[in-house]
Amino acid sequence: MARAQSTDVERSLGRRMRGAAGLAALAGLAWVARDVPAALGGRLSGARAERAARSPQFREGTFHNQAGTRTMVAEPGRNLLRELIFGKQKRRPTAPVPLLRSSAPHDVDTADELNIVWYGHASTLIEIEGKRVLLDPVWSERCSPSGLVGPRRLHEPPVRLDELPPLDAILISHDHYDHLDMPTVRALLAGQSAPFLVPLGVGAHLDRWGVPAERIIELDWSESHRVAGLEITATAAQHFSGRGLRRDGTLWSSWVVAGARRKVFYTGDSGYFDGYAAIGAEHGPFDVTLMQIGAYDLAWPTIHMFPEEAVDAHLDLRGGLFVPVHWATFNLALHDWSEPVDRLWAEAKARDVRLAVPRPGERVVVDEPPAVDGWWQSVA
Repeated sequence: MARAQSTDVERSLGRRMRGAAGLAALAGLAWVARDVPAALGGRLSGARAERAARSPQFREGTFHNQAGTRTMVAEPGRNLLRELIFGKQKRRPTAPVPLLRSSAPHDVDTADELNIVWYGHASTLIEIEGKRVLLDPVWSERCSPSGLVGPRRLHEPPVRLDELPPLDAILISHDHYDHLDMPTVRALLAGQSAPFLVPLGVGAHLDRWGVPAERIIELDWSESHRVAGLEITATAAQHFSGRGLRRDGTLWSSWVVAGARRKVFYTGDSGYFDGYAAIGAEHGPFDVTLMQIGAYDLAWPTIHMFPEEAVDAHLDLRGGLFVPVHWATFNLALHDWSEPVDRLWAEAKARDVRLAVPRPGERVVVDEPPAVDGWWQSVA
């Protein structure tokens, strides 16, 4: 009888422990997921929604590209899920990606200064005529609303956010998680005083994350804003937007950063389209173009460029030096990790395009770029 009572007690205790463990696990998940609703961002309302509705890019409740596009194109006989799980592509580097920590330049003539520091993926610092502009900063471990799931970094940021120099402007191309990251925005809000320049509607996300209205500047395509002596213009791109289930509720853009003497173009995310020639005619030539080359696929050919198309766009823009971005940091497509830059290098040589391929954190002096040395091939 005593043994039976002991067994009953043990079973009861076991059930309680399992129940407590289950509650603890749920509590842990709830704690980890506590920021997910905020990370999804805000919704257009009030004056912001009224302004969006007046945009030539906005109709029937959403923003649109200049030409019709599809975010996914079906290919007969191809199963993307199976390829994602069982594909033979080498989508990760086999060794650590080399990182550099650029020291501050010395004896710089700020009137002619133009340097590029690529931190990985699209996150890039433009040093132009003594001013600093940061593009699409993402410092989180994952480009996702959750810290538990989503594409994870393939290399660390080469510098910490608190090690960035004082910024004059922060530009966001669109609201996808690999370009707009809530923790990074909040850190920059606390550690910097620069305004955020964003496409129409993206200010709703920043507003929800506590960015004050005076630090949010929303622009439609072809609209400009002057900051710190620079003229910054939102220009067209061919892409889409969305952080939750709703698509295209905010605009996407490329950017022109112009000083008194120097000019930079940044694609954001975009498929190839004839708008590049128009941008080149109106705003070019450019001393340097920062061009998206990665995360392409035949399944979405109109919203991301293939490397060869990026060279076409660079030439359309009347670009000088070509610096590739949007590769190396996050695994967002089915191609090999090094394929984008391998294809780009071959195309640039074939078409006599000046090219610089920096390591993450390396400063490129646009007038004296380093020779392309194929550094990525040793870790591919």
